[in-house]
Amino acid sequence: MMIHSIYSATEGEGIYIGTPQVFVRFRGCTLKCKNCDSIYTWGHGNENDRWSMESVLAEINEVSHNGKIQRVSITGGDPLDDNNIGDVLMLSGELKSKGYFVNVEASGNKIDHRVFDLVDFISIDFKTPSSGIETPLEILASMERQYHGKFQVKSVIQDERDFNIVYQAYYLLAGEMPDMNFSWCLTPAYNLEEKFPHERFQNVLKWNEKAGGYFRVIGQQHKWIFGPDKKDV
Repeated sequence: MMIHSIYSATEGEGIYIGTPQVFVRFRGCTLKCKNCDSIYTWGHGNENDRWSMESVLAEINEVSHNGKIQRVSITGGDPLDDNNIGDVLMLSGELKSKGYFVNVEASGNKIDHRVFDLVDFISIDFKTPSSGIETPLEILASMERQYHGKFQVKSVIQDERDFNIVYQAYYLLAGEMPDMNFSWCLTPAYNLEEKFPHERFQNVLKWNEKAGGYFRVIGQQHKWIFGPDKKDV
């Protein structure tokens, strides 16, 4: 498996913020978002970087304190990269058989029903202009129709344009699906080598309130504690 690292940490963002879990960070991503804070995972590595299923499960058991932490988040890179899908499926199946709660971090550019049907929860991105990537709105509509109650949406907000795009997407989606009900989390950007962005955070709170408060504003706790450049925390 093309895995960069396996480590235990407290979830730093989204609706499960503050929850201890094990992160399995896959290598490989072709999206290359401008605001990515995990650029070091884009490459696929070489044969010396590969992990066997046995070594992955052993490491998960080790860092989870012999299975005491029963939550695993499969992230990246991009777990849904074409080169990773097969391994993610096999790993998810093994973890589920051992009683783990499995979350997958999805980039928002595709839906993979094999993975999404198997895991317990999906954290899916809706990309903003600052990322340089566009998420098709139909992806979120499909998620609500097929995975209601099993996913959250996360959007990184750099500036007011990012917020306005997200709000417009929410408005259009609500018009199409008036009964939709899922958590859409706004993450104020906290960029590499940046001091804590108090003003940006305050602005996102203000924009959300003025728009009607449809979103949950949840910062990245791990960056508050360790700073924006620390990895695997």
